[in-house]
Amino acid sequence: MTGLRSMTRTQIVIAASIILLAGAALYGMGHPLICKCGVVKLWHFDVMTSENSQHIFDWYTPSHIIHGVLFYFLFWLIAPRSSFGTRLILAVLLEAGWEVAENTPYVIDRYREATIALDYFGDSVLNSVSDILFMVAGFVLAARLPVWAIVLIALTFEVFTGIMIRDGLALNVLMLVWPSETVLQWQNAR
Repeated sequence: MTGLRSMTRTQIVIAASIILLAGAALYGMGHPLICKCGVVKLWHFDVMTSENSQHIFDWYTPSHIIHGVLFYFLFWLIAPRSSFGTRLILAVLLEAGWEVAENTPYVIDRYREATIALDYFGDSVLNSVSDILFMVAGFVLAARLPVWAIVLIALTFEVFTGIMIRDGLALNVLMLVWPSETVLQWQNAR
């Protein structure tokens, strides 16, 4: 049996603890629990505001679902004999580690210098925890759906966010690792 139902209670507690520790670490780093605007929104549409990455869903939610898909296949390749629960714990650890690293002053400054995230000051704890949970959703989808469906979903997410906000997982990674002035100009031409 593959999926959340196959996980032991201990595995669920470990995964939940990692998520809670990441949230506590972010809060300890000075990130707000919720948006500084004082409101919790299900969805925030505007990427070019300080409310981006502060609420439950945003335009970057699909990239976290894709993280889950990628992590599922990564751990399926490098730990094929491990249980679903063990691989999910590793994925949660990786995503939680990214959420903490992504919200360090160094990476926040890097985003602001090299990407379209000019008004980005880091995620709220709510948004980071939501991002981790959306990664879990992507991981579970990858375990349950055929490969062709997962590839189609991931490509659809990338194309859709590319059209809607001129960004997505691939562009975000590109601009963070190897910034391109041409891509940045295209992204800013809204």
